[in-house]
Amino acid sequence: MKIAFSPCPNDTFVFHAWAHDLIPGAPKLDIMYADIDITNTLAAQGEGPEVMKISYAALPWVMDNYSLLPCGGALGRGCGPLVLTQGNSGESANDPGRLSNKRVAVPSERSTAYLLFRLWAAQNVPGGVGEIVVMPFHEIMPAVRDGKIDAGLVIHEARFTYQNYGLSLMTDLGNWWESDTSLPIPLGAIIAKKSMDIEALTNWTRSSVEYAWANPTASQEYVMSHAQELSLEVAQAHINLYVNEFTRNLGNDGYAAVEALLGRAAEEGLVPAFDLSTLRR
Repeated sequence: MKIAFSPCPNDTFVFHAWAHDLIPGAPKLDIMYADIDITNTLAAQGEGPEVMKISYAALPWVMDNYSLLPCGGALGRGCGPLVLTQGNSGESANDPGRLSNKRVAVPSERSTAYLLFRLWAAQNVPGGVGEIVVMPFHEIMPAVRDGKIDAGLVIHEARFTYQNYGLSLMTDLGNWWESDTSLPIPLGAIIAKKSMDIEALTNWTRSSVEYAWANPTASQEYVMSHAQELSLEVAQAHINLYVNEFTRNLGNDGYAAVEALLGRAAEEGLVPAFDLSTLRR
């Protein structure tokens, strides 16, 4: 079975057991490691593997052809995207007005990070930002540091490493979202083509998550072989943050978070509207 997910530590940790044929009855995986911008595009085109990790923000474009699995993805608290600028300190570093008519790099136009950024910017950046530049997420911090762009929207392990680039935190979009909604942040979703056995896929994915938790060091070599210039400590911090109970089961709070995000975005005309009840089917 073909599957696509990122080489980030949370994804390789979650799918290690399945990727190494440790889940009884699960089919052998043919894995494509891909940046989220690539999988978002493939899913919107109805192409690509049977199972993919995409942004929750990309769901409105894919629900005709794919179903959302209630496990395996990334939601959480205290794990939201960050808006970073060059190493200014002091009160002005936190002023969203500094982004007016500026160039901002984002990891994908259909990422949850960018959707949260657009919702936040609509409330906080007078006149709006200027140019949006899409970059692979690992290129964003160097571009901000080198002055190629004015600010960057970063995700994943950048939470733990941005200080190494001499950058300053303007805002934590996760904190903004949680204070506004009291809900977790829906980041990455696992989807499967509607022709697939969704119940079986759910069981295999959940079993892989549970194996990872029961055998926390078993995946270490696999995780580190795909991690991009990360120390073991940073990779583990990444896993601890993004692999949590919502990864095992979305539950009511998880679904409510996704519905709130996509419902608000549809009201603002940022994503196509669709029947949100289909998320739970």
